[in-house]
Amino acid sequence: MITFTSAASEYIQKMINKEKGVGFRLTITKTGCSGYSYLPAIVTEEKTNDIVIQQANLKIFIDPLWAHVFDGVIIDYVEEEKAGLKQKKLIFNNPKESSRCGCGESFHIE
Repeated sequence: MITFTSAASEYIQKMINKEKGVGFRLTITKTGCSGYSYLPAIVTEEKTNDIVIQQANLKIFIDPLWAHVFDGVIIDYVEEEKAGLKQKKLIFNNPKESSRCGCGESFHIE
């Protein structure tokens, strides 16, 4: 089960509408100093092997290779202002993460 905060749901829905997408895809890629990184994307079509779930008004496509890692994840959206620059980003709170790199871009799973 994946949980989206209302802020994340609203942001993702706006992006889907803006890009004329059909849903939101979640996968993970091997990268960074800690091993893995989330790779969310607005998609215009589903892949034949994706796991499809509907949550409220969002259609979510999950890469089946990584579905076990997304179980229990809470996805939030935050807007932060740092040094006069506004940063907007999705935050993944995953109980399966054992550590994150110093920059926060990648994570490790035991």
